[in-house]
Amino acid sequence: MQNYTKLIEKYEKELIRNRRYLHQNPELGFELDNTVRYVKEELTAIGCEPIEVGNHGVTAVMGSKKGKCILLRADMDALPMKEESRLPFACISDLAAHTCGHDTHTAMLLTAARIFKEIEDDIPGQIKLLFQPAEEIGYGCQNMVENKILENPKVDVAFGVHILSCFPKETVLYGTGSLSTGADLFEITVYGRGGHGSVPHTTIDPINIACHIVLNLQTINSREVDAQETVVLDFGAINGGSAGNAIPETVTLKGNIRTFRNDIRSQVKKRITEIADQTAAMFGGRAEIRYSLEMGTVVTDPEVTALCGNEIKKYVAPDKLNDHTLKLPFSEDFSYISDRVPSTFFLIGACPDGSEVIMQHNPRVIFDEDSMKTGVLVYVAGAMGYLSGDETAK
Repeated sequence: MQNYTKLIEKYEKELIRNRRYLHQNPELGFELDNTVRYVKEELTAIGCEPIEVGNHGVTAVMGSKKGKCILLRADMDALPMKEESRLPFACISDLAAHTCGHDTHTAMLLTAARIFKEIEDDIPGQIKLLFQPAEEIGYGCQNMVENKILENPKVDVAFGVHILSCFPKETVLYGTGSLSTGADLFEITVYGRGGHGSVPHTTIDPINIACHIVLNLQTINSREVDAQETVVLDFGAINGGSAGNAIPETVTLKGNIRTFRNDIRSQVKKRITEIADQTAAMFGGRAEIRYSLEMGTVVTDPEVTALCGNEIKKYVAPDKLNDHTLKLPFSEDFSYISDRVPSTFFLIGACPDGSEVIMQHNPRVIFDEDSMKTGVLVYVAGAMGYLSGDETAK
């Protein structure tokens, strides 16, 4: 049996070097020219043949034996904020910062690639790497799928990892079923007929219609979805009109939906359209619904999770591992892949010992660097566990 821990220690300096370079040079969304260049150079240096895919994605394949193909994904983009961590290698840009930990994901997968290259003759199948853009804006994984990342070679299963600052360092957490919420951001435009506020009977008031739509949509939660299921349906913006004595032509509502089940997500979206349309029509107006983001929940496959997880367990102390059902209220665009192939997803705790717990997306967040070695282990042991097809995991 390979000693993955020793291999990870062998490449620890490269792991930290890569992470700190990426941390100091964050880029946003699909604008990842420097990050893509760096990732390709690192992969080429270890003997891989990286290929750009879609809009600023990078892929490479290792292993030449016949067998299944597992895809391992790391996201690369940062967030539009200024870092306030005070780390010696903190980014000085005011425009972007790696406050979600994607720099660690990229560094971990680059180190996993080094290990796969060293043990390539022992890989019982193929491992396909995906360095993905634009996770933070919700469109990167979709772009990769549309540009055929699941083909050539055909991907049988997929595997994602995310570091989390809210769990103790070097812990591994995973489960089966719905791991994250879906995320749908929508805008409802209500069309009425404007006019002077002194003669409201000559108008069709879109503000009145919008208020009724907001209230009526709350009945989806209270009357149409099982109380044991989690559904968040709320509004963050309502805009319309400019004067207190004039009824406007239009009003816009902006809201979001979060659910743990894709079937309930579909039900809620259907009812939003029906209720908004019918409420507007009742008052003589019209409603139009548009989605700026549509993302399902990440669903993990029991068999794939078991095959990967049982191998990972061999290297992780029991007190550092949680393999119970896990549901977290974040959204992940890895769902575009988990919707299409059996998938699994692992979370890596990275809160430094004795530190205040600071959530991701906070300018002061700090990720424990030792936890990156745990992330590399999860990538490597998980992939090899699946490809080896350990029957005891089933």
